[in-house]
Amino acid sequence: MIGFGYLLPWNAFITAVDYFSYLYPDVSVDRIFAVVYMVVSLIGISLIILYSHKSDAFIRINLGLALFVLSLLIVPLLDAFYVKGQVGFYNGFYVTAASVALAGVADALVQGSIVGSAGQLPERYMQAVIAGTAASGVLVSVLRIFTKVVYSQDASGLRKSANLYFSVSIVIVFISMVLYNIVHRLPVIKYYNELKIQAVTEGEEDIGPFTGSVWRSSVWDTVGRIKWCGFGIVLIYVVTLAIFPGYITEDVHSQLLKDWYPILLIAGYNVGDLVGKCLTAVYLLENAKIAIASCIARLLFFPLFLGCLHGPKFFPTEIPVTILTCLLGITNGYLTSALMIIAPKIVKLQHAETAGIVSVLFLVFGLAAGSIIAWFWVI
Repeated sequence: MIGFGYLLPWNAFITAVDYFSYLYPDVSVDRIFAVVYMVVSLIGISLIILYSHKSDAFIRINLGLALFVLSLLIVPLLDAFYVKGQVGFYNGFYVTAASVALAGVADALVQGSIVGSAGQLPERYMQAVIAGTAASGVLVSVLRIFTKVVYSQDASGLRKSANLYFSVSIVIVFISMVLYNIVHRLPVIKYYNELKIQAVTEGEEDIGPFTGSVWRSSVWDTVGRIKWCGFGIVLIYVVTLAIFPGYITEDVHSQLLKDWYPILLIAGYNVGDLVGKCLTAVYLLENAKIAIASCIARLLFFPLFLGCLHGPKFFPTEIPVTILTCLLGITNGYLTSALMIIAPKIVKLQHAETAGIVSVLFLVFGLAAGSIIAWFWVI
């Protein structure tokens, strides 16, 4: 549920982009949102890696969840008291972009710390967190289908849709906050926290206390140990974000399904992503070399999807595109979950949290790189 909650705010902002594009027609809303969110999150996670030994994950996570609620509240309040569905109030866009940046700060605090904390625990906890992030995408797809059926696709309908996305997100993030504070007190969490403290204490006896220079050396050592898992994670999201959602929403079309086509393809990807992330609970690929090789093999999606634009007549039809989109989601989900589980287990327990946070840094870097490549690769 916590994994579900921390990815939902971003999904709310990006799913409501139709409404924001209507309000601010002279602005490339989706691209600005992506750059602001990714850059802020990337900087935030980098700082957390460098200074996590001076702060407590419990405080970071609660602060981040509170900032998520605040960032999500800004948009409906701004709409109710200032914008009121009127086009061209660009001061409203600047405030909205600032709320996206605030959500990026929250994401760095929550995602980095949650994944780092899960890295210290048995693998099923990391799997649950990662599966929760995929469930977030499925919920947004369900809400998008619901709003398209129920609300008219004019200004009023787009406004109601956006307010629904943000209202549901606020409720779920608040529930995540309550659940996290319950989980933090459970005996299993206390047990593994004590193990970590014991491991850190023993490490300090060997090398001395964690001063700034010792900590930075430890971080670089951790990065060196998990670098190939990190390379795999970056490659996963370079491939995925280069294709999804831009290619899906802009480059393929269906005479039969019309404007439902991209919505159903996005839903197919999100369901595939959830299935992939749940499959690691059934069977986990523990061989990192095979997992990384599989990430490299996903580069084949580029010529396959390119074939759906310029290949034989059968390729651009609904069935091949849908199958490839679902496979993109399944492989994205499974390999992400597998590598995020494997990475913290490569290092000693006292460095598992750092390994988890570094894995998130690789993930966000892959997201940013993939988003940039998405502008160029389709010919």
